[in-house]
Amino acid sequence: MNNKSFKGWLYLLPAILFLGAFMVYPLVDVFVYSFEEGYNSASQSYFGTGVYNYAYVLRDGYFLQALKNTFLLVIITVPLSTGLALLISLALNSIKKLRELFQTIYFLPYVTNTLAVGLVFMILFKKTAYTDGLVNLVIAFFGGSSVDFIDGPYWAKMFVLCFYTVWVVLPFKILILTSALASVRQDFYNAARLDATPKWRVFTRITLPMISPQLFYLIITGFIGAFKAYSDAVAIFGTDLNAAGMNTIVGYVYDMLYGNSGGWPSYASAAAIILFAIVLTITCINLLVSRKHVYYV
Repeated sequence: MNNKSFKGWLYLLPAILFLGAFMVYPLVDVFVYSFEEGYNSASQSYFGTGVYNYAYVLRDGYFLQALKNTFLLVIITVPLSTGLALLISLALNSIKKLRELFQTIYFLPYVTNTLAVGLVFMILFKKTAYTDGLVNLVIAFFGGSSVDFIDGPYWAKMFVLCFYTVWVVLPFKILILTSALASVRQDFYNAARLDATPKWRVFTRITLPMISPQLFYLIITGFIGAFKAYSDAVAIFGTDLNAAGMNTIVGYVYDMLYGNSGGWPSYASAAAIILFAIVLTITCINLLVSRKHVYYV
């Protein structure tokens, strides 16, 4: 190894040690725990090894409900938030005056505390003994019947959770896409204008390919973030998500460790590994798709 290579590895050593201590080792540790049956954290003992923890988790009704909630949240919010962010970014990009002001306004929800925003959403949608909530007042104004969005039917609660999730992630996506649109070379648009190219074709043949790396990044991070959702549900429905029927996979892991079902680290580890496998699979699929549809200039 020459002197330059040695210096390079020396510079990387702190990052390698940090990643090894706080990412690689915990992942390996969780993987080991997931096969230790009846693991007791107090005595550091277990009575056997095998796949029983995985079998228990995959049969647990609470986990299956959390899995359903998480997948619905991912399928609904990731495409919806990305599409809305793209439309808003295109609108902002077409505004010449006060563009920075509008970008700042759209970014404000991103720097607001998640639980504070969740509390506002709960107040807007929750029915109480004194009021049906602002949203229900609007529904009643248009002749509809009130709905209990917080303690009512499943579809109503899922609607609020998806609405809230889209609201929270939208500012960051708008920021990324407005920056991407601003970086597209203007000579491409000038050439299209000279050829009298229709706007829809300019969008599909120039704009989308040029911002496809940023779109792909947002889709990947959106999938990962939605699969790790937990604080969003807590902010709206409280800490007892199993009772509300709105738990997520991360919430299930937390409950197995510290919640009402606490004291089962082996089950929590098995659920965490299942979540890791799901996220890894979807990320790999996205990477394969990106080879054909993402253009790097």
